[in-house]
Amino acid sequence: MRTVEYTRQGDAAQVLTLREEARRPVPGSGEVLVRMLVRPVHPGDLIGVEGLPGQPEQPEQQSGARTPGVEGMGVVESAGADVRAPRPGQRVAVFPAPGTWSDFVAVPAELAVPVPDGVSDETAALMLVNPLTLRMLYRAVEEALSGQTGPVLQTAAGSSVGRLISAAAVRHDLQLINLVRSTSGAEQVRTSYPSQPVIATCDDDWREQVRLHAGERGVRVVLDCVGGAMTQDLAELLADGGTLISYGRLGSGTTPLEALPLMARALTVRGMSILRWTNRTPEERAQDVAFAQDLARNTPDLLEVAADYDLADFKAAVEHARRPAKRGTVLLTTPRTADSGNGAAR
Repeated sequence: MRTVEYTRQGDAAQVLTLREEARRPVPGSGEVLVRMLVRPVHPGDLIGVEGLPGQPEQPEQQSGARTPGVEGMGVVESAGADVRAPRPGQRVAVFPAPGTWSDFVAVPAELAVPVPDGVSDETAALMLVNPLTLRMLYRAVEEALSGQTGPVLQTAAGSSVGRLISAAAVRHDLQLINLVRSTSGAEQVRTSYPSQPVIATCDDDWREQVRLHAGERGVRVVLDCVGGAMTQDLAELLADGGTLISYGRLGSGTTPLEALPLMARALTVRGMSILRWTNRTPEERAQDVAFAQDLARNTPDLLEVAADYDLADFKAAVEHARRPAKRGTVLLTTPRTADSGNGAAR
């Protein structure tokens, strides 16, 4: 069994290593053992390995080996006591399942979601985190708008989640303004969603362009996964009483909270994390999972794959995942025919 692990935070290429051992995890009561076949390299996975600037490593993270990954797709190998479903041999997508960058992982049976017939392994590996993030963000936008209409500004519109948000905006007639980093990225998003304004932040006048598209009402909500030094610009673009929803940290630099005109302009800053999705009620989670399954079945093109690499080639996969012009999500794979292997990147 192969496992990618790290014992301290730092640059992923430096601190991640591959370990091989004969023993597999044993599923406990209510758990299933999943033979992992495909797992994504999400930005959040790398943040977990590398940490955030200015934030010290937590004491509980400073001892023992840890394995990245919280999502992926595989086949149920065995089940612990009191598990009726899913059954051995069944394809499942798992989330949240810490440690998916391994050939085997034991997860609670309720978090192993059956993969619909006709959905590819690659699509199934991306079926949960990003679609569930979309559901959480869309609910947050509805709460922030409180029944009003008004422009919503999103950063990193060319990202995997950004594309899902754009597709949802078209379906629900949400007025969306898209931000991307480059002119070429703007052209790609504009081609996919021609009805939505797309602005490249490499333009010196990008803020003025946002204000022009927002009109007199101004930006009511910002969906931001960039953060860092850009936060102050985004706050200044908000209309009075607006809300900035932060759900990622792709950018560099920092913005002190006291630098934002929160009180003077009645602004709200709200943080969102997909890792808090399990706090929703079982009924709400079931609705979200059904949405994710439906999306994977009917619009798999929205869950785009950038490339796939064998698990042993994790360093190349991490490098690819960091490329600014990357479109789609990088995947780490395990051969179906063996517990471990040394397949080449494809």
